[in-house]
Amino acid sequence: MWPWKSPNRQPEFKYASDNSKYYPHPHHGVQISHRLVQLMMGCLCFGVLLILVNIYQLSSITTGQTVGDPEFGSSRRPVVWMNARNLRSGYLKHVMAVFSRIGYTRTEAKSRLFDVMWAHDYPFGGELKDLLLTLEPHQKVNHFPGSGYITNKVSLAVNHFPFIPPAFVIPKDTDKFLEEVRNHPKKLWVEKSNNHRGIHIKSPKEIDLHKGSDENFVQEYIANPYLIDQRKFDIGVYTVLTSIDPLRVYVYDQEVLIRFCETDYYPFDPNNEDKYVVGDSYTQPWELPSLREWWQKGKYSRKLLLNAHLKKKGQDVDKMWSDIYRAIAEVYLRKEADLISAGSHFKSTRNFFEMVRFDFILDADLKVWLMEVNMSPNLSSASHNDNKLMYEQVVFNLLGLVGVASKLDHSLKYSSPSEKDMLVSDQDIQVLYERCASSECSKSCYDENCRLCFPCLRENERDFIKASYLEHTHRGGFRRIYPPVMTQIGEVKKDGPTLSLSSSNQLMFHWFKSMCLHDISWCA
Repeated sequence: MWPWKSPNRQPEFKYASDNSKYYPHPHHGVQISHRLVQLMMGCLCFGVLLILVNIYQLSSITTGQTVGDPEFGSSRRPVVWMNARNLRSGYLKHVMAVFSRIGYTRTEAKSRLFDVMWAHDYPFGGELKDLLLTLEPHQKVNHFPGSGYITNKVSLAVNHFPFIPPAFVIPKDTDKFLEEVRNHPKKLWVEKSNNHRGIHIKSPKEIDLHKGSDENFVQEYIANPYLIDQRKFDIGVYTVLTSIDPLRVYVYDQEVLIRFCETDYYPFDPNNEDKYVVGDSYTQPWELPSLREWWQKGKYSRKLLLNAHLKKKGQDVDKMWSDIYRAIAEVYLRKEADLISAGSHFKSTRNFFEMVRFDFILDADLKVWLMEVNMSPNLSSASHNDNKLMYEQVVFNLLGLVGVASKLDHSLKYSSPSEKDMLVSDQDIQVLYERCASSECSKSCYDENCRLCFPCLRENERDFIKASYLEHTHRGGFRRIYPPVMTQIGEVKKDGPTLSLSSSNQLMFHWFKSMCLHDISWCA
């Protein structure tokens, strides 16, 4: 018999010590103390509470509510909506890079939750119209309603400016065109259209005077262009409209786009467009022998290269730039009423800004001629990698000028009154202290000399003066051309643009004049 089956032998486990409390039965599970259970439940509840708090904060941001102390605002990063087609092609990569560097989050989705809309195409129509009619005060859009009055080729060309070659819409202006041909039979002409970039020189006999529309026109060709190393070129000036009524216009003064034709101008051949049309594969200034050495040895910008060459040839460079800036200001003054009318349908035009590029050529006498104004100018360096720095500097300075590149670390939507006063206060815009302290200005605002005194300013006037103050202090490489440049004694320079007679423009001019008398940096 096996030992453990012996009736006289007791099982060994009967005499073994009871270790069940140390080795629980496998079918009974792990036994946990009540204190540990309470601790685990507490941690679980705390985790759920944190999740709920995060959901609430995200919901607050989505619905536009301020999270945190209203005195200090919120820390939500601003959002830029890149409203453009085919973004993956990279034609706006420099714009997106600048926005990223100044702290913006980018979205391509249609939504009202944006701080800046960067639209490549004109956005005032179609599905965006209702959204743009209900913008909030902090939101900015990079186009102005009605800017087509300036960038439309036909609208610009037929306005009879002294710095735009004569143009005629065909067939509507056929009789006027034929009269011009009879008076100047040796003139050459080019056919242009709003829908096409290319031009081709034609004689009057080659122009079809019966086929056309309001989108087509003929324009005199400037046959004696100023040449450098036998090459024709154009000058692109980046220009920013920040306000209408009152009108404020700036140009980027640090650099310009200079593009040379790919082929020598002479011997001239109207059938060879490379001699007189600047194409996409244009020649850079430093590729020309006369400019190459300055570019290689000195850190010359394109603008400085041109200035150095012209001065070496004995040309009046200051007058040339003055003529260019005056021409730009005159275009905006002529179109100001149209811009105001187009903007009247919106809650406020302070939501808008716009950068365009004015393209000029010079003739042999250094007279400036405006060729066209480009809406949404090219900012891609795909064909010319050397343009990368210029494009990014232009965009960066633009965003600073219009207040988009704020020094705050969050969206302006969440700026508290204290923050807004910190940027510009009522005291900052006060001028004419002694006059405003006089008994005349204390009693009444009817005296013209008292209009700039703070109690006499309407709320909207205080707002646009504060905006002007911020633009001036954040202008970077931009230069104001309207209101016009003044002398240190507050007078408009002789070569400045004509003053507009609108009340808001007059008030704006007198405020800048008063600031100029106090501080010379405000004169230009």
